Parts: sequence; structure tokens; C-alpha cells
Amino acid sequence: MSKSALKLLIYSAVLVGVIAVATSTRDSGKTVGEVKDTVRVHLNEVLNNSFSEAPAGMDARISRFMSQWQLHGIQLSIVRNDSLLFSRGYGEADEGVGMGPGNILRMASVSKLITATGIMVLKEEGLLSLSDTVFGPRGILNDTSFTAAIHDKNYYRITVEQLLRHQGGFSEAGGDPLFSTRTIMQVNHLSEPPSAEELVRLTLRRHLRFLPGTTQSYSNFGYLLLSMIIEKVSGEPYETFIQDRVLRPAGCVDFHLANNYYKEKYPNESRYYVPSNEPLVPKYDNSPDSVERCYGGNDVHALAGAGAWVGSSAELARFVASIDGRHGVPDIISPESVREMTGYTDHERFSLGWNDTNPEIGWTRTGTMSGTSAFIKYFPDGDCWIFISNTSTWIGPRLPRYTSGLFSALRKEYLSKLKKQNLFDEIPEDASGKLTGEGAGRCGSAGLDGSSR
Repeated sequence: MSKSALKLLIYSAVLVGVIAVATSTRDSGKTVGEVKDTVRVHLNEVLNNSFSEAPAGMDARISRFMSQWQLHGIQLSIVRNDSLLFSRGYGEADEGVGMGPGNILRMASVSKLITATGIMVLKEEGLLSLSDTVFGPRGILNDTSFTAAIHDKNYYRITVEQLLRHQGGFSEAGGDPLFSTRTIMQVNHLSEPPSAEELVRLTLRRHLRFLPGTTQSYSNFGYLLLSMIIEKVSGEPYETFIQDRVLRPAGCVDFHLANNYYKEKYPNESRYYVPSNEPLVPKYDNSPDSVERCYGGNDVHALAGAGAWVGSSAELARFVASIDGRHGVPDIISPESVREMTGYTDHERFSLGWNDTNPEIGWTRTGTMSGTSAFIKYFPDGDCWIFISNTSTWIGPRLPRYTSGLFSALRKEYLSKLKKQNLFDEIPEDASGKLTGEGAGRCGSAGLDGSSR
């Protein structure tokens, strides 16, 4: 069979996908854009470990890192100038199942970068402004039940941008509402875990910890509010809007909001692991059961845009390449929005969705909770390295510091030796489209306290 015929066979069999293309709605009465179909590579279906051959010594270096931190499985994807050079799984995705690039994993607070991008999409469509207020009669979340719950009028000062920058006045000092479900149920005599709306009403009864915009304090609750803002403004469920208007336009078709229990995992989703000496914890729903923290210790699904997304490092790499302002992969947001998201003042101010965007050291986004650790490092020279693990460690949210050190060592020693290829677009000619032996396949539908950072 000729090379051209083989390529045609491969692409016709396994590379047909759906991508949502946003149509500008600035002049259409502020309604959400239409969705159109086109062709896109389904990375999680097509990639396997054989496409990314590591230079001699690199695998051993990664294995030592995994052994040091007792990680069951990881994914590593490497992008240079918007080209995917390397995407591979190491260790196990489940008992007796190897990790491949097509597995999907929880990514904790990396989800915030996705949510922030969703806000920028709505901003570009003229559906909201970053200066819009969130609460009160003129706010976006102007539900009367929310307004009635507010006693501290400083809530009316909170803007969309302040939520993005963790400047809304919320603090975890009194407990993170998203990781205190059991306590909230007990204190408020609830028979079931609160819905997002009920949780907001209960939280709004508290006084803010500081005047909005005057300082910052990391807040998962703020990103839950941003998820609800996306729903209110778009008129669609948060997950649907993000999948159709943010992820699929970026070529990412296998992202989903996580479920809470192993029995509910997606077909190609990894298993999650906690340190072997970590005790069982009470179930989040106030039942008498004890569970592994990563499977029922917290309501992961309820984190929504604060920390609930699952995906692969390869598709996550594609997403980052779609919001980085470079030309190799078409961006899904404007250059102005890229500049807004990555604008840097000092280390005391969070960027929009990113943890830090210091132009001298690069952009970073971390995510940690029970059963996972994720880290994006976008270097000033255009390299982007992405790591996701299916195991939490005893150092919790500090693991990305050591992962950053691993990245630096691997870049120095092995980057120049990686095969020059672009797995976003150029699938090797011997690709079969099958991911046997790596636990991959199409999906059907923390800190040690469990928090998402």
C-alpha cells in the first residue's frame, strides 16, 4: 500500500471528530454562538506510547522520580512552539493496566485555567465584562435568594475580575466551603449534600474576610461562582458550555467533569491512589461510611470549574497551545485576551486562570488534591511541559516544586534529543488507531486535606 493510501485509510478510520466553532454573536442580541462541525484528530484515540520514544536515560530519570514520590502512574507531554513532540504514560493507570497518553485523569485546580478561558470567551462575545459586579440587583448572580442571604454589603463590590484573581474577599481560614460538605450538612441540619445554589446561599451569610480588590486569598469558592456565572450568562450547563465553546474549538474532545467514585469513572480514566499509610476518612455526604479520600472523601464533581475537570496531558497541551498567542495552533481567544490572562505585575497578584505569568520564568498552573497532582510549565522560549499524576503524596501541593526541578533537568539533558515531530497533526504512518495494553480507549460519556490548588 502506498504512503498516501495508508494515510488516507488512517485518517478516514480514526481521525474524524467534531469541533465546535464559535460564531461571533456581538450583533445577535447577546446569544451564544452556533456550533459547526469539522474534522479534528482525536488525540486520546490515536496516540500511544510507541509514538514518543524517549532518549536513552530519560525513562530511567522519570522512573526514579516516580519511585521517590511513590507515584503509581504519570503522563508527560512536551510541546515546543505549539508542536507536540512527546506524549507518553509511565507506570500504571489501574491495577495491571499500563498508563498511556490516551488515559484521562483528574487535574484539580488546572481546571481554573479552563474556567478563566470560558469567561474570556463570553467577554469577547460581549456577554459580560470583567468589571461586572457579581451580586446584588445589578449583579450577574442577582437571584433574589442570593441577595436576601447577604448581610455584608461589601459582597456587592465583587467583580468578575476579582474572582479570577482570588481577590473577592473570600478566605479558607474558616474552612473551604467546597471541601467542608460534611461539616456544612451537620451545622445546617441538611439530609443531603447542598446543591451549588444552596452552598452559595449558606456562604453568603458569612462576612467577607477582606474588602474585595484590596488583597488576595486563594479561593476555590470564587471559581465555583465563576462556573455559575458562565451558566447564567450562556444559558447552558457549565460542562456543556465549556466542552462546546472552549475545549472542542481547541481540538479537545475528551474532557469531562469528574465523578466521585471508582465505579463511576470513565472507561479510559485512570484509577487514583493516596499514600499507602493514609487512613480512611468519613464520607463527604455525612453517612457513617469510611472511604479513601480520593473516592468519596470530598464531592469532587461539585467542584465544577474550581477543580473537577478530567482529561489527558496531550489534550491539555493542545488546550494550552490554543490560548498562548503563538501561531502554530490557532488560538480560541484573541491576542488581547491572551495578554489579559498572562499580564504580569508582581508575584503578589494572581494572573487570570494562571498561578503566575512572570515573563522571566514563564507561566505556571498547578493542581493538587487527593489522588492527583498536575503541573503546567510554559517556558519563555515556547516550550510547554505538562505532568499529571494519578497519585497524591505526603507533601501535597508542594509536589509541583519538585516536578519543576524534574522538568529543568530533563530539558537540559534530553530536549535536544527528542524526535522532531508534531503529534497534534502528524500521526506516524504505522498508526493503527488502537491503544491496546495502555488502558486507553474512548470515553463514553489535593492537598492531603483534599483541597484543590
